[in-house]
Amino acid sequence: MFRAKIAQALLSIALIFGMLACSPSLNWRTVQAPEEGYSTLFPAKPDKLERNLPFQDQVIHQVLQAAKVGDDIYSVSSIHLVGKQAELLPKILEQLQNNVLNRAGVNLQNAVTQESYYRNANQQRMAAKSYFLEIPASEKNNATRQLMRVMWITGTVENDGVWIYQLTVLRIGASNEDPKTVLSNEAFSPFFEEFKLD
Repeated sequence: MFRAKIAQALLSIALIFGMLACSPSLNWRTVQAPEEGYSTLFPAKPDKLERNLPFQDQVIHQVLQAAKVGDDIYSVSSIHLVGKQAELLPKILEQLQNNVLNRAGVNLQNAVTQESYYRNANQQRMAAKSYFLEIPASEKNNATRQLMRVMWITGTVENDGVWIYQLTVLRIGASNEDPKTVLSNEAFSPFFEEFKLD
């Protein structure tokens, strides 16, 4: 159920933005998300979507901010786990990762990766991994080949549980481009490298 809701949320965002006319030019701006505990650069003004997702016997709150520029969708998904929910962190993170990686037919061990960085609440530079994925066209999910770069970050807030962040850039209708070559250039790197925990 949780997997289907996440997939539905990503598909909904893709469809909504697919109907909007956007300029392909990048207009980087810092987006503050104090309630979600982060700030980052978006190349256009993002839209915000909130929903509650069932997971086991819990209700998990997810906030998604996303912006579309040309054929590219930039999004940050935030999930806040409070109280005993924090014990679900490993299972929810694994579920999120599997939802994305399985679409590309890879796993954490054999996916193409690159070392990336973000800043923690003390402004220290922290290492993370960016995953570069190719999602083949299918009649059921998407009519064209897609490229994706995704990074997962977890953060602990003193006396306020833990956060799971999923940073994603999705290129819709990609040609025979190499995911890592395309999605590691300057049109995408600031979105990942300027992510900061508050």
